[in-house]
This record gives sequence, C-alpha cells and structure tokens, in this order.
Amino acid sequence: MKKAFLFLILVLPLCGFSQHKSSQFVLFDVEFTYTKQDADTSTPSKSHDQLGPNVPKDWTSPVDFRNGTVHIRIDVLDKPPGNEPTKWTLCYIPNQGQGNGYGCTSSDLFLEEGVYEKEVLMTEFWENESIIWKEGIKQMDLVIKDDSGGQGHAHKRKDHEKFFPTKVRITMVQVAKGAEYDPPILKP
Repeated sequence: MKKAFLFLILVLPLCGFSQHKSSQFVLFDVEFTYTKQDADTSTPSKSHDQLGPNVPKDWTSPVDFRNGTVHIRIDVLDKPPGNEPTKWTLCYIPNQGQGNGYGCTSSDLFLEEGVYEKEVLMTEFWENESIIWKEGIKQMDLVIKDDSGGQGHAHKRKDHEKFFPTKVRITMVQVAKGAEYDPPILKP
C-alpha cells in the first residue's frame, strides 16, 4: 500500500507536466525586418510563413486546439516615426479549406515600439469556420495594415513610408480548449 501511494506521489505530477506541455504549442515565432519592397514582391501573399516544429496535423484531436485560444505577442522593435496606427493581420492557410478557404485574426493597433499581447478565441475570428481544422495548417500569411479596416494594406498607401521599414518579432502560441497560456514556452 505504501509503495502504491509513493508511486502515485511520484508519477501523478509527471502526468500533469506532460499534459501541460501538450496543451500549447508555438505556431509561429519569427523576428524580421519588413520593407515596402518585401510587401510589393512577396508571394503568395504579403507574408512570412515559417511554422513552428510542433504544429499538429489535426487541431481537434487528441488535443482540441480548434476551440481554444491563440496568444498573439508582437514585439515592435523598430517603426518609422510618426506613431501611425498599425496592425498585423494573421491568416491561417489550411491544408484544406471551405468557403473562402482561409481565416484571419489580427493584432491590436499599435502606435509605437513596444510589446503588445492579446488572446483571441479560435472560434471568434474572421472566417475561422472556413478552415477544416482536422486537416491542419500549411502556412501563416501575415499582412501589415493601417487602421482603416480589412482592406487597409499599408503597402498600397501613398504614404507607405509611415509603415516601412518595420522590424518586429511576431509570436503566436496555440492554447488548447480549457488550458491557459504559459509564457515560458517562448524563448527570449
């Protein structure tokens, strides 16, 4: 009886640890400088698309990331002067889609250099139902925009110098349904 009790004391915390670690993953974490030329010439979209190494094929099982949250962290390292309202639209490009074939969330607007974070429910961003989550994500398209709404692509503006060049680190951490974001997953 004592051995069984000792076994439970030693093993149960490890079970919680492994469950905790599988309740989130880094979808995207990249630091880059983005220029007007990058925005004008990048294909297929005005983006960077480097996914993290632990992105699951199926976002619904065995862990439900589809109904969880995404933690968005943007570290604005360098931005042109003038405090022009800026945001990044972050689009999930699936292996298989329906409807328009992709869905997007976004950062909050920011005016200056600094760190900006927010949590978004995976079921509440634009066209999230157009992604067949059981089939996974093949890339992320990131688009720098102004504060005018969905079509406010910064590189199409006559005063594009208010947005370019910009240097950012954008990180997206997917958190499973019922779990909470744990910052130590991010590397400094």
